[in-house]
Amino acid sequence: MPNVELHKPHPVSNFRKIAIGTWKTTYDPSVYGTMEVQMDRAMDYLERWRAATGKKLTVSHMMAKAIAAGFARIPDANAILRFNRPYKRKSIGVFFQVVMTDEGEDKVDLSGATLYDVDQKSLEQCFDEFQAKVDAVRKRTDPALEKTRGLFKWMPFFLLNPFLKLVSFLSFTLNLDLRWAGLPKDPFGSVMITNVGSLGLDLAYAPLVPYSRVPMVLAVGAVKEVPVAEDGQVVIRKLMKINATFDHRFIDGFHAAVISRVVHQWFGDPDKHFGAPAAAAAPAASASDASR
Repeated sequence: MPNVELHKPHPVSNFRKIAIGTWKTTYDPSVYGTMEVQMDRAMDYLERWRAATGKKLTVSHMMAKAIAAGFARIPDANAILRFNRPYKRKSIGVFFQVVMTDEGEDKVDLSGATLYDVDQKSLEQCFDEFQAKVDAVRKRTDPALEKTRGLFKWMPFFLLNPFLKLVSFLSFTLNLDLRWAGLPKDPFGSVMITNVGSLGLDLAYAPLVPYSRVPMVLAVGAVKEVPVAEDGQVVIRKLMKINATFDHRFIDGFHAAVISRVVHQWFGDPDKHFGAPAAAAAPAASASDASR
């Protein structure tokens, strides 16, 4: 069984071949971009979703669904390189960075949780699965992750770089499933998301991680009220910056524009794209019945 389920390699343009030959694996092909998304309707949707379900939905959960829809719209961006040839992934995985404070507030660490087939799941399914994985990560009950942590805990510093390069080569270039060695299967998915807004930041760019082979990293900023010009009038709107770092060997301006349009569509009309908040209409219907 392979580490990542992939399609057969497909023909590429001359530019893509030149881009592949120009850079090594995510050491310097980074492109940076920021888009501003109006969040008034999205934040209203988030509050209604929380009220309807009793679950603490966040912008990060919504971002995962929206970016997965973007990758589904343009699958060429959802790829990895093997022997300098692009292979499209068969599924869309989203990696979330998770802050670990179980060893004390002065010993903050970062870990992660990955959801797979995000484009095929409902927002509530994504929320429930993500919460279960985060709980397992923070409680240190994820067996694959704990094996990896134990491995790195005792590894000498001088071996870190060659070891990570070797793991990346075996896992992605050779596409080997290394769970037998205590390494999780396809641990990073298609795109990484980090919520810098939770730190009070609205603008930051996260680096591409070479050994992850992930072609895009998103840093989601804080939602802020700002003055905006609309029809010649200044109004206050809620805006959020989404800061992207992407690998130019896979993703160029055309791909980024398609993904950007999808993200704007989803946050601009959340009820249409994310689906009506679960059970939101039930209380209203009950109240109506009771008044008859």
